[in-house]
Amino acid sequence: MVFFNYISRGKIIKKTNIFNIYGHQNERHSTLRELNHLADIFKEYDTFVIDLWGVMHNGVALNPNALKAVDQLKKRAKKIVFLSNAPRPSSNVINFLLKMKMDKRYLENVMTSGEAAMYAINQKKFGKTFYHLGPARDTSIFEKVKDNKTDLHSCDFILCTGLFDDYENDLDYYKKFLLNHVSKKLICTNPDLIVHRGNVEELCAGSVAKVFEDLGGEVIYFGKPHKEIYNMCFESSEKVLAIGDNLRTDIKGANNLKIDCIFITEGVHRKEFNNYSELNKLLKKYSVNANFFQKELKW
Repeated sequence: MVFFNYISRGKIIKKTNIFNIYGHQNERHSTLRELNHLADIFKEYDTFVIDLWGVMHNGVALNPNALKAVDQLKKRAKKIVFLSNAPRPSSNVINFLLKMKMDKRYLENVMTSGEAAMYAINQKKFGKTFYHLGPARDTSIFEKVKDNKTDLHSCDFILCTGLFDDYENDLDYYKKFLLNHVSKKLICTNPDLIVHRGNVEELCAGSVAKVFEDLGGEVIYFGKPHKEIYNMCFESSEKVLAIGDNLRTDIKGANNLKIDCIFITEGVHRKEFNNYSELNKLLKKYSVNANFFQKELKW
């Protein structure tokens, strides 16, 4: 029997059986429909697992309507969990949100892929020495084991948090850079392929991981859509609604756990369809299902 730790704001709270959660399913809504107001369905759920980038903010500013929705859930004593594929510890993301003027009352439960990866790295799950592939701003993820950082040739594994600042748009560079190192495991701390910072599209660690896999290397992912990180957010007895804008991660993750979900359309996929009549075709393209869709999270 396998157990994972439930983590909130960087602290291990409890252990729970990972297999219990996989069988949980909300079966009330089976077809995609537009949801005008979250207020119409919130009573059906105990817990709301909400993506950050693309739902609550765009990397530049908070979304006022999404904040109002969260505020209404908070007033009604609903459990709110912000689940992000940020390749940084949860504490860093909390500080980022506070600087954006998000009320700290909403930030009781924040979990990131970086937090989950950091825990495994500190436990030396993949070996001792590592090579950091990513921007310098992501060094907080290995602060406790920074002395184990080494060069690419000598490392036990590759820790990928993103792209180098000098090659942030050049995936061909990584094909050449990683070609002779596919015998090592690559730990990907953000499975997202892209993100929009305002209106600018940026590549994420998931794009580098895909290059590594295409070269024949093995990638270990932390974050959505992989089941383990959800087990750090809620228990099998809770009725859960997931809310996100990424079909590959947010919606696929909800499908993996068989929980209801809302697809936020004005996010990472906004350029992939022209009108709502094309949404079912878009979902089919990514082999996912959603119960509801909203342009933006709205109460």
